[in-house]
Amino acid sequence: MIIVYTGNGKGKTSAALGTVLRTSGYAEKSCIIQFIKDGSQYGEHYAVQHYLNDLVDMFQAGKGFYKIAGDKFEETDHKRAAAEAMELARRILRSKEYDLIVLDEILTAGMVKLIDEKEIIDLIHAVPDTVHCILYRPGSRAEYYKNCGPGNGYAGNKAPVPAEKARTRRDRLLI
Repeated sequence: MIIVYTGNGKGKTSAALGTVLRTSGYAEKSCIIQFIKDGSQYGEHYAVQHYLNDLVDMFQAGKGFYKIAGDKFEETDHKRAAAEAMELARRILRSKEYDLIVLDEILTAGMVKLIDEKEIIDLIHAVPDTVHCILYRPGSRAEYYKNCGPGNGYAGNKAPVPAEKARTRRDRLLI
């Protein structure tokens, strides 16, 4: 199951983290790879570290938000970090160790050209059938959710798959 969240404003990360919490409630393992965020401590890190560390692994792979005030890194540094995050995501997907994988801001990294969008689409196609994967970004981009495949979900401005058909293998509605 692949879920793509899009839209302007807040809520995409919160929705993904809610799914991580719910997955943990079923004693299933989750992995969060943050493609943009740096080593700063965010609320989700505290929660994972203190309450969910045996069910959730979190990796901060980014150098921080790109081309905003206070960005002290060169574009090459951001691109290198994004490439390393992609390799980590590929390894995690191949491991089949996790029930849910959240690729936090991966689509944003593609939007700002830190990662080639074709690499992201190839990664979407590599998600094993036994793994649920969440991706998100501001705005919307049809290339991502049209590559999700039948029966996968999209939550954003317009859903190409009707919500009543976007179900998991456990037949629970996700969007």
